[in-house]
Amino acid sequence: MNFKCKLTAACRKNNSLVCVGLDVDRGKMPQHLFEREWKRGEYNPIFEFNRAIIDATADLVCAYKPNAAFYEALGEMGEEALRLTIAHIPKEVVAILDGKRNDIGNTAQMYAKAAFEVLGADAVTVTPYLGIDTVKPFTDYKDRGVILLCRTSNKSAGDFQDLLIGDRPFYQVVAGKVREWDAQSGNCGLVAGATYPEELARIREITGDDMPLLIPGVGAQGGDVEKTVRAGVNGKGEMAIINSSRGIIYASVGRDFAEAARRETEKLRSEINRYR
Repeated sequence: MNFKCKLTAACRKNNSLVCVGLDVDRGKMPQHLFEREWKRGEYNPIFEFNRAIIDATADLVCAYKPNAAFYEALGEMGEEALRLTIAHIPKEVVAILDGKRNDIGNTAQMYAKAAFEVLGADAVTVTPYLGIDTVKPFTDYKDRGVILLCRTSNKSAGDFQDLLIGDRPFYQVVAGKVREWDAQSGNCGLVAGATYPEELARIREITGDDMPLLIPGVGAQGGDVEKTVRAGVNGKGEMAIINSSRGIIYASVGRDFAEAARRETEKLRSEINRYR
């Protein structure tokens, strides 16, 4: 099953466009998890946190998105946790490695191998700005998804992404080019932030109905859910992966953190489905 089919199946099975971002920050996590020391192969508090959240929410989401930086910053414990976390995500739910990977030549091949073969992710975020020869090592994995940066959710995104190329902003040029790539590979998607709903709507117009959009920025970053849904979904109310991280996984810092995460996930799913 290719990435787009798996995403569609997950969305329909769980009636959900919610993606839970697993951005682990030791200082924000329930501290009782660290009462027992990490020991490789026996106990990993980061993974235990993720496992509890996944087990509590797996029937409410279409995807999980661990951000590699949060795990890399934790050294060996984080590396182990990332690997265990992706392995624990149910097979019918999409696992997106958020790493913004890419480089020239053989380096891109190694990034792709690490994401897809070593970690086993279903999709990875990639920067498109080096051109198709650096994206192809990712898209050559035909059953996996390659989600390319287009219009990001940060405040200064427009410094480059809004620059005009002829009469079009650069992010629109990127969207059009990735649509061309997807016509060849069939496994591309785009990152388009919820904090810019007008731009998100334009990206959907450019890409058409068949391209998945990974949409960060709802929840703690302030993206409007209704505007995000109406701008981001396709004609069937699908192909949008709407991510919330801190608003879900840090809903409680107590022993009820998994239950609190479930409540927030269910709340977000219901709100999204209201506007689909």
